[in-house]
Amino acid sequence: SHENQISPMHRHNFKTEDIINKGGAVLVLELFKASPTLDIDQNTEVIVRTDGSERKLPAGGHLKLRPGESVTLEPDCWHAFWGQGGSVLVGEVSNVNDDRTDNFFHDPIGRFSKINENTEPVHLLVSDYDTWLKGDN
Repeated sequence: SHENQISPMHRHNFKTEDIINKGGAVLVLELFKASPTLDIDQNTEVIVRTDGSERKLPAGGHLKLRPGESVTLEPDCWHAFWGQGGSVLVGEVSNVNDDRTDNFFHDPIGRFSKINENTEPVHLLVSDYDTWLKGDN
């Protein structure tokens, strides 16, 4: 993630993920809990675990991770993130999930851009399986 390059506000129903600042500048995460209707809860504090310690932030609070630090985000935690002070190498480790059905963006966007393929892929994304593993290609 480059300076101020925002990963849009989103949440997951099933996925638990660790977001890791693997190097570079500071990674900033804006965090909210989901309301009972799964919208952004503008009032309730957010509790997350960072490297084994519990952290409490106000709704919309900014969690700053320095290189080597990580945070565990549970399902229904709304989050957006970006680099501050330069570029950041961001890593994610999560449970098995389906990115096609478990990403809910605050402002609707397409999860994967439509690509006009002009060469066979070297490595497949899960969303490529139906296209490339049917034997049609």
